[in-house]
Amino acid sequence: MLTYVPIIIAYLLGSISFSFLYGKWFKGIDIRKHGSGNAGATNTLRVIGTGPAILVLALDVGKGIAAVWLGKWLGGEGELIPVLSGLAAIVGHNWPVFFGFKGGKGIATTIGVLATLAFLPSLYAGIIGILMIVLTRYVSLGSLVFTGLAPVFILLLDRPWEIFWASVVIAVFAYIRHRSNIVKIVQGRENKIGQKTASAGSEGKGKAG
Repeated sequence: MLTYVPIIIAYLLGSISFSFLYGKWFKGIDIRKHGSGNAGATNTLRVIGTGPAILVLALDVGKGIAAVWLGKWLGGEGELIPVLSGLAAIVGHNWPVFFGFKGGKGIATTIGVLATLAFLPSLYAGIIGILMIVLTRYVSLGSLVFTGLAPVFILLLDRPWEIFWASVVIAVFAYIRHRSNIVKIVQGRENKIGQKTASAGSEGKGKAG
């Protein structure tokens, strides 16, 4: 039973919404009621600004890194517990118990998890994802490319099967959470990075974060 303690801790760690907390503590707002309605780094950038967004991004990535290392330290031998701990942190970010199960989309936390589990495959997928953001200015598209390519590079570079299947589950999470973004990209209505939303909640709840 103790083996699963890091998974529970990782979920609780993932449930700490730094975007929400920053908005509440420093701006007196619920960021989920502004911009895209998403509690993540991209909406923090859009609603609050660059500095807070970078801070939120770093802290969310850190959650993913910490969750995997908790699994490594407390989970014994093998990849299973670190993998499950990483997944638990992403689930916590997306559906946080502390904030009514209404969180972000888990991309920053996913970066931390995948980079810790499989650094080189994540780096290669990340470079292509960043390139897509630079070319299109769609953060959501870069996020989808990153999560979609990560399992491919993990398979090509012969990482453990537990990590491969976890990356597939993570990709499914990402595409489900970004389903409205996918529709908006196809329709040409997706907000680009640096583009402010017209008013609180006016763009719906569909941005990456």
